[in-house]
Amino acid sequence: MDLQNGIHISDKAKERVQGILSEKNLQGQDEYFLRVSVVSGGCSGLSYQLDFDNTEKPKDQVFEDNDVKIVTDMKSLLYLLGTTLEFSDGLNGKGFYFNNPNASRTCACGESFAV
Repeated sequence: MDLQNGIHISDKAKERVQGILSEKNLQGQDEYFLRVSVVSGGCSGLSYQLDFDNTEKPKDQVFEDNDVKIVTDMKSLLYLLGTTLEFSDGLNGKGFYFNNPNASRTCACGESFAV
């Protein structure tokens, strides 16, 4: 699949993902990857879900960006094409958040969106 239509991860988000993997003693274990999903819920109708996983499912879509393996299911991929996972740790930092060109509106918390 064309990387432009994939799921991306910023340098800052990559650093935080690697930090979490290290904290959980999963660093260096290549079988662990970042699973990104879209689930029903949240104030705008859809919410993002991030997990570490080590088992790919048969219809998973796999991307690698910035040396991070990112996996999503087909249904979620429709909402996530071209999305970048970002991380903010400033005074008003949100933690992880998604820069999603497909979202028609988002909520103030940054965890929910609509298309």
